[in-house]
Amino acid sequence: MQTAGDQMVQGTFDDLGTALADVTFVVVDLETTGGSPADSAITEIGAVKVRGGEVMGEFQTLVNPHVPIPPFIQSLTGITTSMVADAPRIESALPAFLEFAQGAVLVAHNAGFDVGFLKMAARDQGIEWPRHAVLDTVHLARQLVTRDEARNHKLSTLAALFGATTTPDHRALHDAQATVDVLHALIGRVGSLGVHTLEELASYTSRVSPAQRRKRWLADGLPNEPGVYLFKDSDGRVLYVGTSINIRTRVRSYFTASEQRTRMAEMVRLAESVTPIVCATTLEAEVRELRLIAAHKPRYNRRSKTPERATWVKLTVEAFPRLSIVREVRGDGARYIGPFGSRGAAEDAIAAVHEVIPLRQCVQRLSPTRLVGSCALADMGRCGAPCTGAQSVQEYAAVVQDAVHALAGDSRGVVTALRSRMGSLADQERFEDAGTLRDRMLALVRGIARAQRIAPLAASPQIIAARPATTGGWEIVVVRHGRLAASTISPRGADPMPYVDALRDSAEVVLPAPWPAPAATPEETEKILRWLESPGVRIVDLDGEWTCPVGGAGGARAELEPQLVAQHAVPGFVAAS
Repeated sequence: MQTAGDQMVQGTFDDLGTALADVTFVVVDLETTGGSPADSAITEIGAVKVRGGEVMGEFQTLVNPHVPIPPFIQSLTGITTSMVADAPRIESALPAFLEFAQGAVLVAHNAGFDVGFLKMAARDQGIEWPRHAVLDTVHLARQLVTRDEARNHKLSTLAALFGATTTPDHRALHDAQATVDVLHALIGRVGSLGVHTLEELASYTSRVSPAQRRKRWLADGLPNEPGVYLFKDSDGRVLYVGTSINIRTRVRSYFTASEQRTRMAEMVRLAESVTPIVCATTLEAEVRELRLIAAHKPRYNRRSKTPERATWVKLTVEAFPRLSIVREVRGDGARYIGPFGSRGAAEDAIAAVHEVIPLRQCVQRLSPTRLVGSCALADMGRCGAPCTGAQSVQEYAAVVQDAVHALAGDSRGVVTALRSRMGSLADQERFEDAGTLRDRMLALVRGIARAQRIAPLAASPQIIAARPATTGGWEIVVVRHGRLAASTISPRGADPMPYVDALRDSAEVVLPAPWPAPAATPEETEKILRWLESPGVRIVDLDGEWTCPVGGAGGARAELEPQLVAQHAVPGFVAAS
């Protein structure tokens, strides 16, 4: 039994891009004792399994609902209480159906009704409902069948319109068989519109607007290759930048049910063109995406638009150094840690240092010959008061050396002191203060670890590395001072060394940035480091000191991420074991 007022159930379509001829559909229909799964039960399940237009199997069973079937339902379906008295109960019928439908896309005419009953039965029996995609032929018909063709979208009306071989008669298997013919007819209609995959078909049963679907032509002619794509408006302004291992497939997905983000639907309505940039490697595509987002700052990209907002913590170079938050690293001989993702994280790191090392916290430049009055921190013993002359340049230098020792990599002393203070606060039941101190400590350790991690990369004038590619050749990249300068893939079976030589000669010239900052943005540097850390990577050419390619071996990293960090420079290429 079905009611036209129920809404369609839309599941998830995992096999994006799967040709419809390769999709297995299970078309299901139920008969029940009433219209709501909350107070009614299933009396019959009928289903047909089809693929590529061919019937692969059928499933049919009566179900004992444990309650008398109302007279109206008996007259409508012909199923009486006596007919189901010896039928299987739902606890055995439902698992049998789910086994029949395993791995298939469920199809039903008014799917909200049928799938709603099945899900409720599964819940009552303690059965986990499988992650099925669901297609509603009522909703699909509303997009494709006009009122001039059919007065309504009931199953009997559509079956007559499309000449179904089985007449629906309110019996589950017969109605399912009729729905199969309706499904095939509807698929034929969308096929004439250029819809040939499951994800495209899903767009006709989703919230995708007609205006969004009409933009599918923007994907025409795009390459089926990895790279970056740029959506642009009528004035050529970049609206959105993305990356994919298959540009055409990914762009097509913006016009289908797989894209549910409201802002992307708005972006597609404004888009008038898509520019593809084919990239040799996935790393190149990821880096190009970051650079293009930073350059164009597209309104529909949410991340990576402001790499310039990265912050560093600097130990200044002056008679009485202090910690300061800066936007860039300069070649001024100062100590730097970071970069930090936010100013708040940098402030937490500074606060952690001040908890255990009595560096001055005032911001003015102090002179050993021009004395000023002390501040409250000096009066509290939190600072040696070099401003008043109570602490000489030499005495303050000893404090600075403790800070240098911690910031340069061995943060174990600082971390130990902070943990001891956290324990004292906890013993006093000052748990909120202990939590604040913990967060400050983590911010400091992460900043030190990040500085250790990128310093070897920034200091290396040139690194050429490679890893086995899925094509059978080698992905080869050139990194100079932490910036990706070139990449390529050698063909399967070819000697990769000529490609290394050619890439070295053609790679971008990159000037070093002030140490320890790399010549790239923090996000690009992180992507390069992750690539260098990936399985199978071989360092082919190393020009410059590279003591620890995947990060510093100092105390900060040991505290935060205990792991093996050694990699070896291997002459030539050695197959991964």
